[in-house]
Amino acid sequence: MTNRLQVAAQSLRLSGLVALRHWTIFRRDFFANVSPTLVDPFLYVLVFGTWLGTQVQSFGPRSYLEFMAPGIAAMTALFTAFFEGSYGFYVRLEYEHVFKALMTTPVGPREILLGELIWLGSKGAIMATFVSIVLVLLGVAKPQGLVLVPFMGLLIGVSCGSVGLLACTYVKNINQFQSIYAWIISPMFFVSGMFAPTASMPPLVQKLCWLSPFYHGVQIAQATLWSEHVLSAWLVHGGILTVMSGLLIAWMWRRIYPRLYG
Repeated sequence: MTNRLQVAAQSLRLSGLVALRHWTIFRRDFFANVSPTLVDPFLYVLVFGTWLGTQVQSFGPRSYLEFMAPGIAAMTALFTAFFEGSYGFYVRLEYEHVFKALMTTPVGPREILLGELIWLGSKGAIMATFVSIVLVLLGVAKPQGLVLVPFMGLLIGVSCGSVGLLACTYVKNINQFQSIYAWIISPMFFVSGMFAPTASMPPLVQKLCWLSPFYHGVQIAQATLWSEHVLSAWLVHGGILTVMSGLLIAWMWRRIYPRLYG
């Protein structure tokens, strides 16, 4: 038992070093890497809040921007994790051959994949937290929820990032990620309850939403940053998102693990 714990601890330490390696590369061009994460939410606030938002009816006690605000934070985690898990991982695998180099050290496929998940979850948590702080400062989100935002970003980052990792095992070349984005990520994004209540959507669409990890992420974000029904949202949607993450990780792991030896 002691030996197994030591092996597990060593494996986790190596996985953390893989994630740290990605962070070291990321911070070299930090401003360029975070620019899309900063600019896109700013444009959403500007367009939907200052311009279009004034022309859209409010949803109950909230302005349209206040309704959208949690989704903007969740959106940051979605795109950060998906593009890192898809394009980022694919480039490291097929072009830079980073993982072949890592596997000449004590790092193996298990540490590589766990390190990728740590990195995806961390990026999702950090970016979602940063954007949420800005939204709170703008007065369109409640500060009480900030303590839970990193966990929300982590869940969205791991689940949606796993979709990107899984896509790596199905595409034949890097251009085919555009199809994954168009047919999977884009519908998940637009039909998520971020732009309008899902209750206003056709019944079939409402049911299909429950199959989308991002939908559950938006529900958690709304409850958290509105400070309403937080416990029930985390129990229901957080629980479902955790299960989804586990299934996606298992599916991704089964397909990628052998490929790392290729």
